[in-house]
Amino acid sequence: MRIDVFTIFPDVVAGYCGASILGRAADAGALDVRVHDLREGADDPRRSVDDSPFGGGAGMVLRAEPIFRSVEAVPDLPRPLYLLAPGGRRFDQAVAADLAAAPGGFSLLCGRYEGVDQRVADHLVDGELSVGDFVLAGGELAALVVVEAVARLLPEVLGNEQSALDESFTDGLLEYPQYTRPAEFRGWPVPEVLRSGDHGAVAAWRRTQALLRTAERRPDLIAFLVRASALSASDVRALAEHGYDVPSGTEPV
Repeated sequence: MRIDVFTIFPDVVAGYCGASILGRAADAGALDVRVHDLREGADDPRRSVDDSPFGGGAGMVLRAEPIFRSVEAVPDLPRPLYLLAPGGRRFDQAVAADLAAAPGGFSLLCGRYEGVDQRVADHLVDGELSVGDFVLAGGELAALVVVEAVARLLPEVLGNEQSALDESFTDGLLEYPQYTRPAEFRGWPVPEVLRSGDHGAVAAWRRTQALLRTAERRPDLIAFLVRASALSASDVRALAEHGYDVPSGTEPV
């Protein structure tokens, strides 16, 4: 998987991508993150990439010229190219899975300051992504969120590929609680079922706990699964047994 990232802070992105899981993935040849400095597209001695906005207002705006030059200087750039911006499509686990399956990879453009010249959004990028309803100083952190979320779904990146299948949001639910040694800590024991050795009982407990945790913390996710008829009959029973009523008229699968 190749991911190109355009930013005015290349060291920030490259440094993070060279560490931990991403660094190991790169060393193994599973991930190829290429970072491009937008200032290389500037045409003045100061390597300027921003200017004041037309119409006035606070702050500065990233100029179109250096961005276009930087992107067009990469002849084999993997597409689609996404601008990280607050108004973009909400990035979630489903989008991460789509990107992980994209043939040839994709690219990211990090916004900065008050934003990016609209002509970049209109005529250069293929879409926009947002990591949430909040504003960051720039798109670098958002780009790293996208890179890591996608990379973790690639074959051979995680030590145990099952890990990516059991995580939150993979099947529309939050992940079940996790425990490790010791079996009892300060009087708080690990649930007996997890120490039973009964794999079927463990799987059933984990599914129920995932359902209950999601119903308590993210009822919107349960509502979505209900609308999509994505809950099984046993899921509905488990929720009902713990006081969560699935709306009538649904048809569990």
